[in-house]
Amino acid sequence: MPDRYEPGAFEAKWRTRWKEADLYKTREDDGKPKFYALDFFPYPSGAGLSVGHCRNYIPTDVMARAKFMQGYCVLHPMGFDAFGLPAENEAIKRKSHPAPMIDRYAQRYEDQMNLVGIGYDWSRSFKSCEPSYYKWTQWIFKLLYERGLAYRKMATVNWDPIDKTVLADEEVIAGRAERSGALVEKKEIPQWYFRITAYAQQLIDDLDDIDWPEGIKAQQRNWIGRSEGVEFEMTLDLPKEAEEDFAVKEKPTTFRVFTTRIDTVFGMTFCVLSPEHPLLETILKNSSTEQKAAVEAYQAAAREKSEAERTDDTRQKTGVFTGVYAINPMNGAKVPVWIADYVLANYGTGAIMAVPAHDERDWEFAKTFGLEIIPVIRPVDGDIPSECWASKEAAVLCNSGIYDGLPVAEAQARLGEWMEMREIGERKVLYKLRDWLISRQRYWGCPIPVMYTADGEEQLVPDDALPVELPEVESYEPSGDGSSPLAGIPEFVNVTDLDGRLGRRETDTMGGFACSSWYFLRFCDPHNADAAFDPKRVAEWMPVDCYVGGAEHAVMHLLYARFWTKVLYDAGLCAVKEPFKRLMNQGQVLNLTPYRFAREDERLAPGEEGVLITPEEAAELADEQKFFRWARMSKSKGNVVTPEEAVEHYGADALRIYELFVAPFEADVQWSSDGMNGAVRFLSRIFKLVDDLKPAYDPEWRSKIAGTENAVRRATHQAIEKATSDIERFAFNTYISAMMIYVNKLSDLRKSVDDSASFSEAVDTLIALLAPAAPHSADELWESLGHEGFTYHLAWPVSDPNLAAEDSVTIAVQINGKLRDTLEMPAGASNEDLEAAARASEKVAGHLEGKTIRKVIVIPGKLVNVVAN
Repeated sequence: MPDRYEPGAFEAKWRTRWKEADLYKTREDDGKPKFYALDFFPYPSGAGLSVGHCRNYIPTDVMARAKFMQGYCVLHPMGFDAFGLPAENEAIKRKSHPAPMIDRYAQRYEDQMNLVGIGYDWSRSFKSCEPSYYKWTQWIFKLLYERGLAYRKMATVNWDPIDKTVLADEEVIAGRAERSGALVEKKEIPQWYFRITAYAQQLIDDLDDIDWPEGIKAQQRNWIGRSEGVEFEMTLDLPKEAEEDFAVKEKPTTFRVFTTRIDTVFGMTFCVLSPEHPLLETILKNSSTEQKAAVEAYQAAAREKSEAERTDDTRQKTGVFTGVYAINPMNGAKVPVWIADYVLANYGTGAIMAVPAHDERDWEFAKTFGLEIIPVIRPVDGDIPSECWASKEAAVLCNSGIYDGLPVAEAQARLGEWMEMREIGERKVLYKLRDWLISRQRYWGCPIPVMYTADGEEQLVPDDALPVELPEVESYEPSGDGSSPLAGIPEFVNVTDLDGRLGRRETDTMGGFACSSWYFLRFCDPHNADAAFDPKRVAEWMPVDCYVGGAEHAVMHLLYARFWTKVLYDAGLCAVKEPFKRLMNQGQVLNLTPYRFAREDERLAPGEEGVLITPEEAAELADEQKFFRWARMSKSKGNVVTPEEAVEHYGADALRIYELFVAPFEADVQWSSDGMNGAVRFLSRIFKLVDDLKPAYDPEWRSKIAGTENAVRRATHQAIEKATSDIERFAFNTYISAMMIYVNKLSDLRKSVDDSASFSEAVDTLIALLAPAAPHSADELWESLGHEGFTYHLAWPVSDPNLAAEDSVTIAVQINGKLRDTLEMPAGASNEDLEAAARASEKVAGHLEGKTIRKVIVIPGKLVNVVAN
């Protein structure tokens, strides 16, 4: 038996045995509870995994292994999110077709995950680019379409004139294309959308029913952006002849605004329209030539900005007066109408009433352009504020006519009623959330299962014609005119429609988020050729009990997956409304990384202070130019440590122990070779301890230990209790810490306790508790004791509370909250005994001299606090 951790001697052996035994194949047993453990669907890149990626795979694996040992049927699958822009761009760069490239990358991921000992059921694996999978993505698209949740309309998109492709908003930085650096232009093209807004309120309400980090829930609520307020109509103040002219031509002369603060309506001193607002056509016809030119120039400039730029609160406000006024319906006041790019056409009504006295953004705009500011809200017990003041608490109206003195809430109700009675407006709820734009004018994505007749009528591809497969092509680069590369393949485009006439296929593909919005359901029934999944199988496994991945997916992926799950629930196909019962976000693994300060002409992402560079680039810099900082591991930064490197130098189990122990699960960590060496030393101590205890090891200890109570058994059952609790809480650092404490105690007790049955129980328990964290070592130790099989099949130890209880406890004694003494007291001592012992303490008595005891507070088993003066 080895007396130290030597991973090269046994880890590969156990991985081979696990594979031969198909150890992690999902077992289904109606008599057992289920546990579904899932990691976020990874995109396989050419860089492979780093030890940073293992920061979530290892803890999820520990949880899944522990649950299996606790008697659960465990589903722990893995697959690959293979469609999308990153894969296509890399394939273009490498002059390779995406499919074989993805196959190679996915295989490397699988090899690396196996190298680290992650217990996935690979028999359920799939890639989203496989026709057998995306056939059912297309089928779900059809379901959405039939339920009125998928539709096509014209939309303004970001256009890269160099790469000649449409860009997502996240690919635009400071108005330029992230990859090419080109100034982004705007184009109008037809796009497909999913009507996620139909589920906006459900997506908010159901957050209360799931165990997710509060920060992630807050991000989802903010993204959906529920607002309660009043929407009302405003009329342009046009000359009489202009009004008559526009009325004849059916041109609009009114617009609507939405506000959550109708109580401030008397403080409206101007209005702002988005540069794209349709009313501007009417306004420009009534403007001077000079005013018209200024508005049109501003509209052109706004088209060049991304939405993120336009809504950046730190940016100086810009705008142009349109030359016309509108009427405030509450008091008949004329207010100037401006356009400004911080108002978006696709949010709310595309127009706002501006109350600078009580809105920071409006205040800044008014100050910039010298517009009037009228306070209409003041504190109940204070003067009218001289600065912007937006509070609703302890506030009443002023400068508001008959509403003066009303509390904000009452004024909001009465003003809303007033507008509804006069049919000027109505109270309503709006959401910031917009429908999900799903179209991509790219090759590498799931084809949209729609075709068009010669008359332009939309038709769904019949089920028996699914999947609509991507054609094999040599060239799939962007077309250059904004259309998909598929549009240039006649064999793909030309199709017979449902009426037997010549039609054409939809050539857009779906964005990658579509395929990742339901993969967790397919894992429940991955080989079903007749349906996306069997609802009965989904009912058996869903929801996912623990979903683990990075917080960077806090909004898009999680929101879309929740939306699709709710649609499938409403269609009677999914048994749950929420896909992920519990969500955990891991911290990042950082490594020292070379960087330099940015040059003045260099384009950086918002908030970026410097430029991360490779070690080769760093070598070319002078010493005074070299800097290092901790940064997330990334191939482009030259700071990656791969699993292969870590396993070769330290061992797979050492990597697992290190990543579990180094910090709380959600915290960022700094990669450390000293930390890895510490993990090696800890595992070696376990091997040494088991080797030392082996001569006294008795495999029949269970029949001999009844009634035994000693320090060894107490340490054993305390370790079981702590490890079980910590794994359940995802507190893996304290789980490993508890194991370290347990090993230390057993090492010390060997010198004072002589009980082979108790130490045999301790050895078996130690190996079982170690197994989820270090499965190679646990199996090696188990075999060295003469046992057959795998520790994966051991029953998880159960703690006996009576054996785990301490004989005595340390009680802190305080006087007025300050520690004055500590006492060793029998466990379970009464409050009266604890108080009496505290009063009897000489140290306590000295501090109480000349004082009167007013109160004694006792916290059983922990604390006595004497309040005296």
